[in-house]
Amino acid sequence: MKNKYIIISALLLTGVFSHSCSDDFIDVSPTEQVSVEDLSLYNNNAGATGFVNAIYAKFLDWDMSTFAWIGVTSITSDDADKGSTAGDTGTDKDILDALTFTPSTPSFESLFSSNYQGINRCNQALKYLPQLNNADESLRSRLTGEAKFLRAFMYFNLVRSFGGVPLIDHVPTSSPEDVEMQLTRKTKDEIYAFIEKDLIEAAAALPDRTTYGGIDVGRASKGAAHALLAKVYLYQKKYQLAVDQCNLVTGYSLTPNFIDIYKISGENNAESIFEIQGSGIETGKGIKQYTQVQGARGTGGWGWGFNTPTQNLYDAYTAEGDTERRDATIIRKGMTLYDGRVVGADADNEYYNYKAYSSAYTTQEFTDTNIRYLRYAEILLIKAEALNELGQTSTAIPLLNQVRQRANIANTTASSQSEVRTAIWKERRLELAFEHDRWFDLVRTGQAQSAMAANGKTFIVGRHEVFPLPQTFITEAKGRSAQNPGY
Repeated sequence: MKNKYIIISALLLTGVFSHSCSDDFIDVSPTEQVSVEDLSLYNNNAGATGFVNAIYAKFLDWDMSTFAWIGVTSITSDDADKGSTAGDTGTDKDILDALTFTPSTPSFESLFSSNYQGINRCNQALKYLPQLNNADESLRSRLTGEAKFLRAFMYFNLVRSFGGVPLIDHVPTSSPEDVEMQLTRKTKDEIYAFIEKDLIEAAAALPDRTTYGGIDVGRASKGAAHALLAKVYLYQKKYQLAVDQCNLVTGYSLTPNFIDIYKISGENNAESIFEIQGSGIETGKGIKQYTQVQGARGTGGWGWGFNTPTQNLYDAYTAEGDTERRDATIIRKGMTLYDGRVVGADADNEYYNYKAYSSAYTTQEFTDTNIRYLRYAEILLIKAEALNELGQTSTAIPLLNQVRQRANIANTTASSQSEVRTAIWKERRLELAFEHDRWFDLVRTGQAQSAMAANGKTFIVGRHEVFPLPQTFITEAKGRSAQNPGY
């Protein structure tokens, strides 16, 4: 019995411990626990909202959005090096950079467990919201949509990272059936089907983003659900469905100046579809150390210096004549930033990630930097890619050119389906660098082996398409789930 509780706690619970597991307590906030017997205290609009706010709060965690996530999505790729100094490995960031990771590499444990903790918060909200009958019905419907969107978002990150994973669709008990549920992998296709269902239901329940104001700005909207579903379909090569979802993402527009997206004034602007909210005003309300980990290191610096842009990425911008996006994405030694800060010429690394920079809270643990996860520019590129794969190349090209024109570079010269495919893939790299997609893009498009080789890394086909499941999970599963091939 003891092992069951260790398993459930490790994978799911957010600091909740009792003899009957998660049925007896509800995690309403990152630090608060409430007995089910006191559920009546939360039977109002504020209480209902608190359940879903706890899900959003999970994205502020170190394990969820910072060091491990940066490592597995950026440092592994050709966009970034480990950075920092030779003697500072960042626990395992040197291993991730070299693609020599194993099931015991700590970042995978962090990624796996933090997402399941977040999923448990979603499942708690979906279980208890229907019982809060004193809260407005329309509010509960919207909050249910938000919980399903966020659950789908987390499962999307898990399936992209590991392939098939356990599908936990309700708050588990200690029953044998629920233990099996937590320890048995479903197939990749089953996970994707579940994500699709959650997003379809979320889109039906969520409002347009224009209905949000004040403290609700940044919540998941109907547009976010359609946008994420378009991306999910693209990953599965369901191209017509991806186009259909892109067509439902309306009311957004490109920010005229690319760098403005990443300033505090550009948060949740007309291009933003979904981003994780960070506020430096109140301790604990920012994404923990997201800026600090990636800030310039050494004399004249302010951070740890990890996740540094590669020369390969810098040269890719330069070769395209794309100085606008290059200089809004990559900080250089000696560079004057948009707020007048001068980066020391003797900083430890040549380049740093500009998109993680905070002007007002540069050295703070919790800053005002947001993570931009879905932007209208990506919807244009998703639609262009899907249309091109459907043979509608002439219709795809103008969408690609919209993104290029905003970057003040010439329209593409690509004309054939093959040429346009390559042009769109290249455009995704230049547009979305350091927005946590590059590794997954390389894998899904079959470019990983050649791209890694060009950056001095060895991508092993048949192995590196997915990361290893954490060894702790495989050990606890006791044969119920097999490790990914090659690990």
